[in-house]
Amino acid sequence: MAESTREWYLRAARELAATSSRQVEWCRGVADDPRMIGLLESVPRAARQPSLLFAVAAYLGVPAAPYPAWADAVLARADAVAAELPRRRVQTNEPARSVPLAVALARIPGPIALIELGASAGLCLLADRYGYRFRSSEAEAVRLGDGTPVLEAELDACLVPSALPDIRWRCGIDLAPLDPTDADARRWLEASLPPDRPERLARLRAALARASRGTPRVMTGDALDALPALAAEAPRGTSLVVASLGTAVYLPPADRERLLAGIRAVGARAVTFEARSAVPEVRARWDALAAEGRADADASFVLAIDGEPIASGSAHGDRLVCVRPAGRTGTDEFRS
Repeated sequence: MAESTREWYLRAARELAATSSRQVEWCRGVADDPRMIGLLESVPRAARQPSLLFAVAAYLGVPAAPYPAWADAVLARADAVAAELPRRRVQTNEPARSVPLAVALARIPGPIALIELGASAGLCLLADRYGYRFRSSEAEAVRLGDGTPVLEAELDACLVPSALPDIRWRCGIDLAPLDPTDADARRWLEASLPPDRPERLARLRAALARASRGTPRVMTGDALDALPALAAEAPRGTSLVVASLGTAVYLPPADRERLLAGIRAVGARAVTFEARSAVPEVRARWDALAAEGRADADASFVLAIDGEPIASGSAHGDRLVCVRPAGRTGTDEFRS
C-alpha cells in the first residue's frame, strides 16, 4: 500500500534533517494540518512532493516564515498552488556537485567529452570553469582554478585532484531544460533551494552568472532514450563520460536498473554521485564494502566510476570520504 500524504511528509521531515531545519518544520506542520493535506490531495500524487510544494510556494511569493504564517500564506494562494504544482518538477541544480564530478574525472584519462543526465540548467557541465578549495585533515589546503564560484569541500587527501578536468565537449539531457539566461528559470531555481541555506543561494547565483557567459547545451529528452544519439556526437579522441549527479532518484525503478548498462552500451564511462540506494549496481557493491568494514553502511551519497564506489559524501558534495583499501578497516574512520 502506498504511503499516505501525511506519512510522506513525516518521512521527508526525517530525510531533510541535515538539509533544512525550516523545511523540516514545514513538513511536520503539513503532516498535522488537514487544510494542507486537503490541498495536496486535490492534485495528482506526483505533484504532492514536499520539495516541490516548498519550491512552488516560494515561486508564488510565500514568505519563508514559521509554519502557521507560512501555511496561511500558502492557503491564501491555494488555487495558484494547485494549478502550479502539476506543471512543475523538482529542478535544483547544485553546482557544488561539480566537486565529486571533478574528483571522478581526475581518475579518467582525458581529454573528456561530458554528458550529464538530468542536467537542468547545465551548471555541473561547467566543472572545469569554477574555482575549488579542497581542505583535508591530512594535507595542506589545495586551490585549483580561478573561476567563480569557488567551491569549497573537505576531502580525504587521496581524493584531492591535482588538476581540473580537461573537458573538450559537453552536453546535458533533461526532460525540461532551464536556460540560465532566462529570468523566470533563474527564479524557479532559486525558489527550489531551502530558504535557510544562504550559502547555497549565493553559490547558485554565482554559477548562473558564469553559465550566462557561456551557456552549456542541454537538450530536451528522456535521459536513457536520448543518450545513444547524443553519445554519437562526441568528438573522436576524447574519453566519453556520462554523469548522473543526484538524478537517478527521479528515474523510474526500471531505468535505475538499466542506468549503468545503458551507459556502457554507448561506450562511455559512468560517473554517478547518487543516494546510496539509487543505483542498484552501486548499492550492491557498497553493501559488500560496508560488510568488509571498508565503507560507511549509513553513507548518504556514494561516488562511483563505472559502478565501482570510490567515496561517500554529503548530498551536495562538500564532504567526501574515500573507500578504505583492502586490509584497512574500522568504522571509526568514517565521517558523516
